[in-house]
Amino acid sequence: MKVLFLGDIIGNPGRTAAVRDLPWVINNNEIDIVIANGENAAGGIGISPQIADMLLSSGIDVLTSGNHIYKKKEIYDYIDNEPRLLKPANFPPSTPGNGYYIFSSKKTGDKKVAVINLCGRVFLDSYDCPFRKADEILDEISKITSLIIVDFHAEATSEKIAMGWYLDGRASAVIGTHTHVQTADERILPAGTAYISDVGMTGPRDSVIGVKKELIIERFLKMMPQKFVVSGSDIWINGAIIEIDEKSGLAKSILRLNYSAG
Repeated sequence: MKVLFLGDIIGNPGRTAAVRDLPWVINNNEIDIVIANGENAAGGIGISPQIADMLLSSGIDVLTSGNHIYKKKEIYDYIDNEPRLLKPANFPPSTPGNGYYIFSSKKTGDKKVAVINLCGRVFLDSYDCPFRKADEILDEISKITSLIIVDFHAEATSEKIAMGWYLDGRASAVIGTHTHVQTADERILPAGTAYISDVGMTGPRDSVIGVKKELIIERFLKMMPQKFVVSGSDIWINGAIIEIDEKSGLAKSILRLNYSAG
């Protein structure tokens, strides 16, 4: 089984590229399942119901998220009723949405796939422990499937690497998101889990993590607030392609995707 995981989709440039070029990427790489982090798909922060519907109808099977998932109030009811859009599972239980999703598709047949969304705590808010929450969820879903993809949305590389080691052999892949900069440390860990610290972003590379570079430079120089505006040039699709053994649930390979979308 081949899984494509797309890095954080940033604003209109990112979602336009994803929708337009995803069919080619899927066909060219013989992809079975597509997962994408969509928490920045609406204007660079948050996601709306309309955008979520558009992305889910474009060939994306599951949308993960992170600390910006609730930036748009209209997403509250939507995420409660759309299981394919995830919140981090270690958010407070009273928040809308679900933290994992188990599904099968035409391409996977009777093989069920689980996607878990977790958020880190280092340099972020004080969420519940993502490590203990991962244990709790895995105890439940490992009885159903061994094909398990984890999106760990975290700031600190150390926390991401620790999660990779912690879940080695218990998850098919641990994919880091949030920093929007693709790392070059993809590998298969000793017990068979595919890992990368950050899968990158689907959006404008001529930017500072998706935002117009002039605005961010001015913010650093003057230390004054700036309205973030998504850049619109040099669009790239970052991602990772993970090949998983369907019987064992362990990864066979992980390959970074870097595709210029114009």
